[in-house]
Amino acid sequence: MRTKPQIEQTEVGAQTLIDGVRPVTLGEKLTARTTHPMTPKRNPFAVQKPCDLGLFDEVGLAQIDLLDFIANSNGD
Repeated sequence: MRTKPQIEQTEVGAQTLIDGVRPVTLGEKLTARTTHPMTPKRNPFAVQKPCDLGLFDEVGLAQIDLLDFIANSNGD
């Protein structure tokens, strides 16, 4: 014998409730979003630019500081 399904009224309309199934919580939704890589909203297929500024600038780290250059040139 089948029982009549339970129905719950929500702001989007009537929702049928199934035994043993519970709604997805906000914490579960946020956890699922954190497992995926971040994508830009305007162009989700954009390629990330290399970070070559500041501490991560390999070319800049290889350059000589101007003050060191002057000190070394006066010492000769």
